[in-house]
Amino acid sequence: MKKIVLLCAAGMSTSMLVTKMREAAATEGFECEINAYPVSQSGAVLKDADCCLLGPQARFNLKKVQAEFPNLPCAVIEMQKYGTMDGKGVLADAKALIG
Repeated sequence: MKKIVLLCAAGMSTSMLVTKMREAAATEGFECEINAYPVSQSGAVLKDADCCLLGPQARFNLKKVQAEFPNLPCAVIEMQKYGTMDGKGVLADAKALIG
């Protein structure tokens, strides 16, 4: 099972997107765990993650996360996908990161 972590400013704004991503994963039959956390918890929650997606409002933390976890695929969620809560699209981006 893959573990996808979303990071945002407070861990709250991405909760709706997480729900949409979980729905898309269930529809696709993709077994994964998807959760959102504040960036301040990245050290604890990324240790066993398969990929990390940062909300657009937390994009300035990307280099910090990449430096702390150099082998973890990380990216910033596209603003349009985030704004429209495109769970299927963001899940596809996460799957592409995982490989």
